[in-house]
Parts: sequence; structure tokens; C-alpha cells
Amino acid sequence: MVHRVGYAPGVYDLFHVGHLNILRHARSQCDYLVAGVVSDEMATLAKGHRPVIPLPERLEIVRSVRYVDAAFVETVPEKVETWQQVRFDVIFKGDDWRDTDKGRKLERDFADVGVEVVYFPYTMHTSSTQLRRALDTLVSAPGALSAP
Repeated sequence: MVHRVGYAPGVYDLFHVGHLNILRHARSQCDYLVAGVVSDEMATLAKGHRPVIPLPERLEIVRSVRYVDAAFVETVPEKVETWQQVRFDVIFKGDDWRDTDKGRKLERDFADVGVEVVYFPYTMHTSSTQLRRALDTLVSAPGALSAP
């Protein structure tokens, strides 16, 4: 019997329905799902800012999702390096990666080791970037409450 291991990497900051959808869809296409939670340092490197929610909390949230069998802290910039540690058969990404330089590189890298790349629809109406912008606007608004 073939046991298909899937890997769904993400920052998973400000966890929202788009994250849940990716994990749900990913789990439906594999026997065992590992969610890769990107470290604060790697998220800063990739996105230019630290996540709002610290890594231990993001990890706990993702581990608690019923579709996730295991959560792994991703600490290296190249997904193939992560594959060397986790050894998954398929990697799941949002389709905002499809036909981009980073998506093509991902596909080339994983073709070399026999890993399938599967894209899922990106949730356009909700994203951590949009939520972060809304939070920044609220915090910078005149009369906004400041952090203690």
C-alpha cells in the first residue's frame, strides 16, 4: 500500500480561512499531512517583516487543525532542504506561485527528487497581508489605542 505524505508550508500568520482551505484540500490529497510553519527569521527574510503571531503560537494553532497530522518548523530558505529532513511526496502551494519565477524554481527543484507540486486556489478575499494592513491602519489611526 502506497502511503502518500504531503507537505503544506506557510507562515500561517493571522490564521484565517485561506489557511484552513489549503490544509483541508491538502489533506484530501494525501494520507499524512505535514504542515511546515515558517520560522520568524525565515518569514522576515521572505516577506520583509516579522509575523504578528510568534512562532510557538502559530505552531500550536496549526498543530491543532484536524487536517494536520504533524507540524514542522521550517528554518531553511530552500524547500528542497526541508524535503531532505521531512521526505514528503507532494508539496502544496497557493496558485499565486503558479507561473512565477519562484514557482518554476520550486517545480524544477522538486522534479529532480520526484516530488509533485500541487497548486490550490489562493483565497483572494482574505489574506494575512490584507489583515496586517488593516491592523496597521487601526493602530496608526488618530486616537487609536497604543500597546501597553
